[in-house]
Amino acid sequence: MKVLLKGHIACKGMAEGEVLVCRKPFMFLSYVDLESGLVHAKGHELEGQNVKDKVIVSPCGCGSTGEEPSLLLLKEAGVAPSAIITGSAVYSPGVIGAIIADIPMMYGFDQNTLGLIETGDHAKVDANRGIIELTKKEA
Repeated sequence: MKVLLKGHIACKGMAEGEVLVCRKPFMFLSYVDLESGLVHAKGHELEGQNVKDKVIVSPCGCGSTGEEPSLLLLKEAGVAPSAIITGSAVYSPGVIGAIIADIPMMYGFDQNTLGLIETGDHAKVDANRGIIELTKKEA
């Protein structure tokens, strides 16, 4: 089943990939190993997952201005997410990081993204037009 989502653009670009959903605010600097892309935060719901080439979905970002270079470091190491989707909130250090690293980022959708998108879904992110085409994983 395919679903079309419309949202706001934080950083333009196009990408696609398997979705990795985090139900809590997410920060790359403290949660992700910047050389491997592996989520290493103990007890975190994504512990042991890798962000490489994934479309990361969370309600919002969090952390300090250290988020800005962390996405660039992930990109330079070849382990960055392909795109970032946040719910209704946009977090400026995360947006600046996405822009610096040239990672498409969208937020503020016409539907409840966290209620609709699941880990394992496939997303085509068109952050030039503000559209995501979501293909639901097979049950």
